[in-house]
Amino acid sequence: MSVAVPLDLTPVTVLTGFLGSGKTTLLNALLRDERLRDTAVIINEFGEVGLDHLLVSESQENVVLLDSGCLCCTIGSGLSETLETLFRQRREGSIPAFQRVVVETTGLADPFPLLKTVLADYFVSKHFTVNGVLTTVDALHGLGQLREHVEARNQVAVANHISITKSDVADPAQVNELEAALLQLNGAAQLSFSFA
Repeated sequence: MSVAVPLDLTPVTVLTGFLGSGKTTLLNALLRDERLRDTAVIINEFGEVGLDHLLVSESQENVVLLDSGCLCCTIGSGLSETLETLFRQRREGSIPAFQRVVVETTGLADPFPLLKTVLADYFVSKHFTVNGVLTTVDALHGLGQLREHVEARNQVAVANHISITKSDVADPAQVNELEAALLQLNGAAQLSFSFA
């Protein structure tokens, strides 16, 4: 999930996956990991992600400091503006320093425009770089979602790492078929299995 980046650029990891694929569960696990304490997490809406048990009373505008030490904020008028705001607040010292950013997309998001923002926006590309894309795919419903939704296919196509979730409750033949479909869409991605 990580690649070497120049020291002056803050790495951005995109966490994506179709509706119900386990992004929230994975995000919560990441936020509890001590190694990711200095992470800024950008989500579309606080209401979509169950972070209530991680929140503390400290907040500033749309930025919330979590018990884990991570920052969490919502996408305001756009990703480029949110990244620029976080960069400036970090430089001014009005928010804790962060070493990396995780952007959690909505389940229906096409990741291509988001990646283009990080790579092509003048300000953002001077201070941030894409570190990788982690895509969650539901073992129970992933095949149907891949067939029916271009967003699900695009989420898999751009992934560096694909986490097949709920594989413990899916039929092994279904999991094997899903794995083959994922590798056909993106044979370069690293696959793993989780029970989220």
